[in-house]
Amino acid sequence: MNRKKYIQKSQRWIVKIGSALLTQDGKGLDYDAISDWAEQIARLRQKGIELVLVSSGSVAEGMSRMGWTKRPSTLAKLQAAAAIGQTGLIEAYERQFQQYQIQAAQILLTHDDISNRRRYLNARNTLRTLLSLNTLPIVNENDTVAMDEIRLGDNDTLAALVSNLIEADLLIILTDQKGLYTKDPRHHDDATLISEGSATDPDFVSFAGSAGTNIGTGGMATKVTAAQRAALSGCATVIVSGREKNVLNRLQQGENIGTLLIPDNTQLVARKQWIAGHLNPLGKLWLDQGATDAIKNNGKSLLSIGVTKAEGEFNRGDVINCFDFDKNLIASGLVNYPKKDIDKICGISSNKFEEILGYHGEKELIHRDNLVVF
Repeated sequence: MNRKKYIQKSQRWIVKIGSALLTQDGKGLDYDAISDWAEQIARLRQKGIELVLVSSGSVAEGMSRMGWTKRPSTLAKLQAAAAIGQTGLIEAYERQFQQYQIQAAQILLTHDDISNRRRYLNARNTLRTLLSLNTLPIVNENDTVAMDEIRLGDNDTLAALVSNLIEADLLIILTDQKGLYTKDPRHHDDATLISEGSATDPDFVSFAGSAGTNIGTGGMATKVTAAQRAALSGCATVIVSGREKNVLNRLQQGENIGTLLIPDNTQLVARKQWIAGHLNPLGKLWLDQGATDAIKNNGKSLLSIGVTKAEGEFNRGDVINCFDFDKNLIASGLVNYPKKDIDKICGISSNKFEEILGYHGEKELIHRDNLVVF
């Protein structure tokens, strides 16, 4: 693979900057660093690159303003820190981008916005319109009101979901490590930097370590998982140190820094990207070996006869997960029947649905067109 050509042909970028790179490891906003990021982004835009910035930092800035040295453990204080810090963060960005005549636009999203189909489409349309107007969208989690987002606490996942939303070509995750290593370099002297590889390589998650600071909460594992999510829409990911001087422009020029994770050739259609982006599906189906083989290896829909058990509380049209007999997640999809009905037809052929349920709906529990296989 010609790394330089691969990156230079990418014209729509997502750039994610973590808290530690923006807040002097939690000691308040680093205005010099923000100025430097603005300059690098301005240069990329001059080269015709469309760009969305996903920025951490609101909680960390709020902590700094309140004099807190340790990330709060209670939800209310996390939300308060986000509310206090968000105004300072966006003001700092806007001041810097105005120097380059770049109009910034703030977008606050929750994972709920991604999970709800109507809001997902609205968010996608808004982002695409902002790009068409040559503005710079700055995306952050809406930590002030969202419960699940603060518990998840990582903008790596949000950046990947945004890359799916706008079908970005390249996701840049800036961190405090040089990239992905074969071992945690903080504890192993023989750790080797991985220059490039497949985003779906199962070994990469095992190589990743945990979060390195008490300011941010996303460790290397979340970055690898984010790369896998981004790959669903054909987006490549670079995990690279934000401490490297002029890192964004050096990447664009083809310099071999960081870890480049390439997607497989298969790109999911938009509806399946939305299904795959669900972080909190409402239910689970447990499949026998026959059903597992049918959907994994033979491209089939999921039929009730191969389902052994259903869990959760869900209705027709909800996204649910499918697991094999060994408890491995193998697929997600839009289910055609509510939980109360699936309980009655597990292991039953579809030709008996009317007799058991009193009506005859679809023969598939999840149609192939609404099924994402992992």
